[in-house]
Amino acid sequence: MKKITTSLLLVCFVAAGTLQAQSSTNKSKQAKINSAQSAAPASVSENATIMDWPQQEGGEMVLLKEGNNGYTCLPDMPATSGNDPMCLDEPWMKWADAWMNKKDLEISTMGFGYMLQGGSAESNVDPYATAPTPDNEWITDAVPHLMIIVPDASMLKGLPDKPDLGGPWVMWKNTPYVHIMVPMPKHNAGRANM
Repeated sequence: MKKITTSLLLVCFVAAGTLQAQSSTNKSKQAKINSAQSAAPASVSENATIMDWPQQEGGEMVLLKEGNNGYTCLPDMPATSGNDPMCLDEPWMKWADAWMNKKDLEISTMGFGYMLQGGSAESNVDPYATAPTPDNEWITDAVPHLMIIVPDASMLKGLPDKPDLGGPWVMWKNTPYVHIMVPMPKHNAGRANM
């Protein structure tokens, strides 16, 4: 788990292009926990392990709160433009490690990840795009969402792959990092605002 979270961090530093430590250290421990827990419903985030981004590039993630339900939640990444805390189960932590290290994903069960505060702008087709291009289906308005991965990508055949249809869609189709994005209502501290 430590290797996965460290790998996740290293790529975030590179992708964002700045060191996150400056902004990260300005927040109190409780503010970071609150941010991390806002990523998922309270029924998930209250008993999740809460980790913080390292204080320096290449450093270890910092344990803020021990959990017991198999989820790991991370606060907003200060170096990104969006509000992107996340809560990931074990298959999603493996997914993150595979994506960050550009290797194939090997999981045997479904996985669930939450980003109920939305996230940052990104490509719908290119897992490594950092800016919009005419053909990378750039998503500018990140929405609160649940992410689902499955052990066999063929299970996703026939599902929509465009985010503008108003329901779930397949993101990063035809890549090892393919997953389902499920739009969710806006959440405040893990509770839906209906």
